[in-house]
Amino acid sequence: MSNPFYLGDIAILNQPKVAFLSSRKISSATVLKCFDWATEQRDKDACVISGYHSPLEKDVLHFLLKGLQPVILVLGRSMYKQLPIYLQKPLEEGRLLIVSPVSQSIHRQSVQSCTIRNKYIIDNADEIVFGSLDEKGNLYPLYRQAIEDGKKVKVIS
Repeated sequence: MSNPFYLGDIAILNQPKVAFLSSRKISSATVLKCFDWATEQRDKDACVISGYHSPLEKDVLHFLLKGLQPVILVLGRSMYKQLPIYLQKPLEEGRLLIVSPVSQSIHRQSVQSCTIRNKYIIDNADEIVFGSLDEKGNLYPLYRQAIEDGKKVKVIS
């Protein structure tokens, strides 16, 4: 893994962090539970770290950005050349940190770069929450490793 690139307040990394990761396969009932979880995190000012890449993770990010707590977005590609508009205000307010732990020559996410991203997220989190987990999916080995490493792990589904 190359040295990460940062955009935003790097001091946010010093805060207690809860990771959020989710497989793409998820039931409607679990989606609603994840929205409730995201709202709860926002209301208690918890710092959530995620790639916010899957559709559910993107929805969770939008819930979190309505709050005032810090958020960490970890990319599975090179740093943004043009920052998306919805990220500009939280970045200016000093409550968003964007991290790119992959080579800056990677402009599109791949299975390998997403694995690097997800490992960075798990390594930097104090607690890990999986919205859903597919035993045949790419997140499952990371889930098993986190448990073996003694991390606090929860699955919402």
